[in-house]
Amino acid sequence: MSRNATRLLARVAGGLWQGSSTAANAAPSMLAAGRSARNGMLMQAARAMSYGAASTAAASDPLKPKMMCFQCEQTANGTGCTVIGQCGKTPEVAGLQDLLVFSLKGLGALAHHARTTAGIVDPDIDSFCLRASFSTLTNVNFDDQRIAEYIQEALAHHARLSAKLKAGGHPLPTVPEGVTFFEPATGHPLSWNTLHAESKDLTAADLLAISKSTGILSRQAALGKTVAGLQELVMYGLKGVAAYAAHAEALGGRDPAVYAAVQKTLHFLASPDAADVGKLLQQALDLGTTNFRVMQLLSESHCSTFGNPEPTEVPMVPRPGKAILITGHDMHDLHELLKQTEGKGIDVYTHGEMLPAHGYPGLKKYKHLAGHYGGAWYQQKMDFANFPGSILVTTNCVLEPMAMYRKNLFTTNETGVPNVTHIPTKDFSAVIKRAMELPGWTPANMPRTASTSSSGGRGAAASAAPAKKAVKVTTGFGHHAVLGVANHVIDAVKSGKLKHIFLMGGCDGHEPQRAYYGQLGEKLPKDTMLLTLGCGKFRVINQDFGMLPGTPLPRLLDMGQCNDAYSALVVATELAKAFKTDVNSLPLSLDISWFEQKAVAVLLTLLSLGVKNIRLGPVLPAFLTPEALAVLVEKFAIKPADTTNPELDLQKMMQGK
Repeated sequence: MSRNATRLLARVAGGLWQGSSTAANAAPSMLAAGRSARNGMLMQAARAMSYGAASTAAASDPLKPKMMCFQCEQTANGTGCTVIGQCGKTPEVAGLQDLLVFSLKGLGALAHHARTTAGIVDPDIDSFCLRASFSTLTNVNFDDQRIAEYIQEALAHHARLSAKLKAGGHPLPTVPEGVTFFEPATGHPLSWNTLHAESKDLTAADLLAISKSTGILSRQAALGKTVAGLQELVMYGLKGVAAYAAHAEALGGRDPAVYAAVQKTLHFLASPDAADVGKLLQQALDLGTTNFRVMQLLSESHCSTFGNPEPTEVPMVPRPGKAILITGHDMHDLHELLKQTEGKGIDVYTHGEMLPAHGYPGLKKYKHLAGHYGGAWYQQKMDFANFPGSILVTTNCVLEPMAMYRKNLFTTNETGVPNVTHIPTKDFSAVIKRAMELPGWTPANMPRTASTSSSGGRGAAASAAPAKKAVKVTTGFGHHAVLGVANHVIDAVKSGKLKHIFLMGGCDGHEPQRAYYGQLGEKLPKDTMLLTLGCGKFRVINQDFGMLPGTPLPRLLDMGQCNDAYSALVVATELAKAFKTDVNSLPLSLDISWFEQKAVAVLLTLLSLGVKNIRLGPVLPAFLTPEALAVLVEKFAIKPADTTNPELDLQKMMQGK
């Protein structure tokens, strides 16, 4: 058996496994509380060994990939990870995530049926579909046991909702005819969920063995790579939508239409329509429309809770004292952490995409929100190893930690890493306790320069010279702030002082091709402006853009996190109204750097709004075949960023191409 399979079975034997017999009958709030009896689990573990041996024998076939995952930009060889994920994801975790998505399609189909035919809406299932989908997003959860528990919870929800339908005299949904792209070993997700929710006998190794029949390869064989890839486009977009919706939900932002759309999409992916190219493309665009609403909901939730972002200078050099670093995207978690650390002599620093937190009045009012430390997610091993305090991971991206800081690392929400303490509630006392045990910043370990570690316009090679580091950076240019100076922008365009606006949004990463974005920033003419979103900002944030000549406008405006693409769209729409034109006719170019599924959701939103001529880089998605890409190119004029020649790309964008 593999190391991870053995580890998972050991957890079963140790009584840590959530048995389906318990889960199927438990109330959702109690799913994490109880564990099945130890003797029963020992019997299941013994039975699991035979399943594990069989699955290991199957996996040893040299002609059969151990896994297949190509949901992110860094996928191996630009085609797919087949041995181990570039992110560090094991075949076991990849397989369990495939099985979880498979089960979610069944649960989504059942919930869609209950909602549309019986008027039954289950808030617990609404939230679960978001959280479980989010857990499979790139660099969120590497803990096989946690993913297995999500599967068991999905089955428990399926059993409970089925019982609710029966009790109300409503028929259960039937398996649709003509769905031939699921393997015979599992059948349709509705059937599989129903069978195993009732049988209650699945073991850890059973799940690992079954998972081998739920990945992309079988659908590629049944449908061809183009159709299967478009299915993945929809599913990956859904993962991004679910992540943003989960962030909004944490702040009380709920919209019944969003939950309905999520479940409708899961239902669609388990229907005969999911084999039709035209319907897949339309579903992708519909999902983009949903994501626009979700990003709006998240923006409104942030602003109603913490106030509208305002331009704020953020220190990039730490100060002496005990310290906690918070990374990810979750502003609610940061707020809770700030409240719990107030008056304790601990400074809190943001990392990665948490930088925009400093622009919110309701967060920056805390004097111990001391600044920002580090750069983009992919440099976290260096950043975390040098940080002398505890570290809280709220969302993606998290990587397998180095031993030197593993004990300092804590995960929460959907994130998970084996052998790292997970905090399932909003009680961060363990994080605070660890911070007090560690030295914090002292004269002996204080960095002599700012902590931002972006490679800017250079490649990510180890030999690259360090980028210039700014002592302070400015964030907080959300749509409220930008629209507040819209008259200056309009006047600058009309007078010729502002020739072009560039939106550089999305994700950063370690690939040398991403140096394109920093180099592009260096080459921008002085009569242009640059809007940034997401951790892609770390490619340019150290550059001194100064002010737009003859205006009170800074040339670099950081609008926030990746989800703040909503703010950029609001600004673009308002400018289009002012000039009595459409967004595509503005002196505006979108140069998007993608990495994971949130970026896919944002891309679908842009396409659903009819935005054209988007540059996407550093490479195009591996899950889309040339045939699928050709459709997008023809309809939306999507084009790859020319990472080998940023100057030529710049010339084309200045010409509106």
